[in-house]
Amino acid sequence: MELEVVEPFRHLFKDEVRKMAREKLGMGDELVYRHPSPGPGLAIRIMGDVTSEKLDILRRADFILNDEIRERGLYREIDQAFAGLSSNKTTGVMGDEGTYEGEIRIRTICSNDFMTADVFRYEWDDLQAISNRIVSEIKGVNRVSYDISQKPPATIEWE
Repeated sequence: MELEVVEPFRHLFKDEVRKMAREKLGMGDELVYRHPSPGPGLAIRIMGDVTSEKLDILRRADFILNDEIRERGLYREIDQAFAGLSSNKTTGVMGDEGTYEGEIRIRTICSNDFMTADVFRYEWDDLQAISNRIVSEIKGVNRVSYDISQKPPATIEWE
């Protein structure tokens, strides 16, 4: 059996890793185009103290966001999409009662090399549907914001 040594990975950018995975290793698109997740873990997407309750909220919001972009056929147009849990509590109304609950912030970007990034421009109906689903399915969340910052000056992740 002939094998080709491919190294070092640490000097490659995400777009170069994807190209190598597709062309040299013959990996399928589902793995090659999978959105990156943060090396330090989900805690960097939570502002303030990290608790198991906050992690559960974040995981559910992130699942809903990614489920919706897949269902809408947007996954391959987007290079990274994630939910973050703000430290803000916001006022709202659920049914007939006032609420004071958490805020989810959505970040969705397009990038060739991840050194710079532009905001993905959703159709308004898509963004509204994502927001409605997050608020209606996750107890403890009454607001969804969309982060429209480019990189630079912002980074892709929050922390």
